[in-house]
Amino acid sequence: MTAGGTSQRGRVIVAGGSIAGLFAGVLLHRQGFAVDVFERSGEALASRGAGIVPHPELFEALAQAGATLDETIGVPVVGRITLNRDGTVLGRHPLPQVMMSWDRLYRLLREALPDARYHAGSAIEAFDQDDEGVAVRLADGRRVGADWLIGADGIRSTIRRQLLPDLEPAYAGYVAWRGLIDESAMSAAARAVLGDRLAFCLPAGEQMLGYPVPGADEAIVPGRRRYNVVWYRPADEAAALPRLLTGRDGRRHDLSVPPGQVEPEAVAALRADAQALLAPCCAEVVLLTDAPFIQAIYDLESPRLVFGRVILIGDAAFVARPHAGMGVTKAGLDALTLAPALAAADPAAVADWEHRRLRYGRAVIERTRRLGAYLSEPAPAREEWTGVVKELATTLMIETAISDWLRA
Repeated sequence: MTAGGTSQRGRVIVAGGSIAGLFAGVLLHRQGFAVDVFERSGEALASRGAGIVPHPELFEALAQAGATLDETIGVPVVGRITLNRDGTVLGRHPLPQVMMSWDRLYRLLREALPDARYHAGSAIEAFDQDDEGVAVRLADGRRVGADWLIGADGIRSTIRRQLLPDLEPAYAGYVAWRGLIDESAMSAAARAVLGDRLAFCLPAGEQMLGYPVPGADEAIVPGRRRYNVVWYRPADEAAALPRLLTGRDGRRHDLSVPPGQVEPEAVAALRADAQALLAPCCAEVVLLTDAPFIQAIYDLESPRLVFGRVILIGDAAFVARPHAGMGVTKAGLDALTLAPALAAADPAAVADWEHRRLRYGRAVIERTRRLGAYLSEPAPAREEWTGVVKELATTLMIETAISDWLRA
């Protein structure tokens, strides 16, 4: 197998076949480029159970990618709510949105890219470039050439490491416990409170949130959906983090521990803390999560995006904490704005693209650091937390996972 095809636009190799890579592959293909996406994994990618709070810009990028957008795209919610430990309401904020699943987004993009253009089980190990183009070396020893190489291979990007070997993700000081449950398993009381809202619960120095997403069969009707659970908890980098990122098999994981591999003792401690610290309906959804997984939270900010014939996008370029909900939207916008810049065949267009995306990425990083700053600090005393939690709840409900403050 080799990258094939010719085009008047030229040839593009995309490293990474997840959301950013698929967006780039589909949008450049639609611009008339001969595109080949190389994905390291030999199997279909899976989210490990993740929900997405999409922004209007994500739907714009999907529409430009030719994806079918209908009422099954996600679950509508009417607004946001924050609950006290005893289950009473601390605050409300009306904000209609649509909640998606990562799986659905991935399938939409994967279906939009011709199978012949997607090469699973093909890892790019290195590249060379000159003024005329770039050549990549695959793990099996083959070399493939193109006019452009797009690095969309995530937070531990092989492409970025060759370009910026000293740049490493910076740990934010906390982890996210995540999971999905079937809505049908929830009690009627929990569904009544959580079923059509993005809900927060705020133990001292922590943040738990959840929202409904489509079911495994894309169902969006109540009772057949799933509920996405996220709980941000501080974890000391020197002591707690190594323990949390060590799986049941004794392997130390780099960024996250997948479902089924989290140590039973850590899961038991999480469930005990849920009962002690969370509102009853929030504790319930944590307890119902059979196989939670852990994701360490990092920041990453690349100083450049364009390196001759090589370009970084998505998490290979910037990794922001999840609080703005901008990860997949930024990936889509990176690709959506890059495609016409490359099609222009003008170095000035690519330079302008880099300038605008650097500014955008830095703004997202700054905002998410501000929203998550309290999670990186020692937990305050109960009395101190009582005095600030209402104001914090208002801020989080208004500012979490919205994009009105920033435009591409």
